[in-house]
Amino acid sequence: MIDRYALPEIRSIWSDKNRYQKWLDIELAVCEFRAERGIIPPQDWEQIRSKARFETERIEAIEATVQHDVVAFLTNVAENVGPASRFIHDGMTSSDVLDTALALQMKQAGELILKALFDLRTVLARRALEFKDTVCVGRSHGVHAEPITFGLKLALWYDEAGRNIKRLSAAVDAASVGKISGAMGTFAHLDPDVEEAVMRKLGLRFAPVSTQIVQRDIHAEYLAVLAIVGCSLEKTALEIRHLHRTEVHEAEEFFAKGQKGSSSMPHKRNPVVSERICGLARMLRANAVAGMENVALWHERDISHSSVERMILPDSTMLLYYMIRKTSSLIDTLQVYPDAMRQNLNKTHGLVFSQAVLLALVKAGATREDAYRMVQNVSMACWKTGEEFQNSLIRDRDIRSVLSEEGVRSCFDLKVQLRNVDRIFRRVGLLA
Repeated sequence: MIDRYALPEIRSIWSDKNRYQKWLDIELAVCEFRAERGIIPPQDWEQIRSKARFETERIEAIEATVQHDVVAFLTNVAENVGPASRFIHDGMTSSDVLDTALALQMKQAGELILKALFDLRTVLARRALEFKDTVCVGRSHGVHAEPITFGLKLALWYDEAGRNIKRLSAAVDAASVGKISGAMGTFAHLDPDVEEAVMRKLGLRFAPVSTQIVQRDIHAEYLAVLAIVGCSLEKTALEIRHLHRTEVHEAEEFFAKGQKGSSSMPHKRNPVVSERICGLARMLRANAVAGMENVALWHERDISHSSVERMILPDSTMLLYYMIRKTSSLIDTLQVYPDAMRQNLNKTHGLVFSQAVLLALVKAGATREDAYRMVQNVSMACWKTGEEFQNSLIRDRDIRSVLSEEGVRSCFDLKVQLRNVDRIFRRVGLLA
């Protein structure tokens, strides 16, 4: 159940109480504007303002009979307000309330997720700087490639988190759109001034043109961005899962005292948080597809989208918020093993410096084709024998006909390989 991952602060945004409160805020904002224009008499507005309220249980009881949530809500509010309630919802349609309230909830949830992303980026920055110069092997196709630092992995995630903050900020802004334009969006029974004033009061923009609903490409974009952020978290978690493997063991999820990794094997320390993040990212992508399916509706509106949105919007925002918080904790407490990184770097006995040798040969006058052939011949032999790559190069006649022993040894300098790490950190804003 999604409730398992719904942290209280974001769960409350999607509660019935908050949704009904948003509905009431919208209805009151419309009434206030119309009262200021003299359309609602002062005494009736005072009656509405002072007595308008709702009871969640009563709305549910009414809805069980009328089978319409907004009607049930309005009925309950009218019970509390009395005769002046005739001015509430006057000229409006259900979607004026539903879509505007949904925009408020999406904005509220999005802003909470953004805060969590900023917090995650802070953790990534701290740990990136901590391991800026911690050397490890870079992998291509899962195979050792060239030396990097563990800090560069974290700097990469930090930079991507920044892009996701920009994406989500734009998506939240794009989703902050409401409408009070009536049953077909024509303002047949309300003036556009009402919509414009109400949206300003609520902190939303008005849809320049609408039908009975706000168009669902807006919601699809929002869900797509949530899914993209989830993909980035999955990318981070997947890397940690690989590094956690026994054969690699360069990093490991924090394992708390008393925690158990298996019902049958007491030695197990599994990357369960990372695996959970990877799994939940799939749900975000599935929900994004459902959001795209909601874009095409019959004519000026049908309701095939609404039942879907009642699930995918709360679920996606609650899941992503949970995933970000878990990723922050995961990175914050990640156990990092520099000695294992060094051991793994040395497993290929120096083969990770093959490109440096290739380029040195070319610089010394060999053609690239000849240089590649010479280095590959020595490399393949080292794969088989496990001999030190540097020593094999020095003994090779073809190599030595181009490079001196000193020239070969100079290709194995980590400081040269990693001389631009600080510059990269400055480029992503981690160093001044």
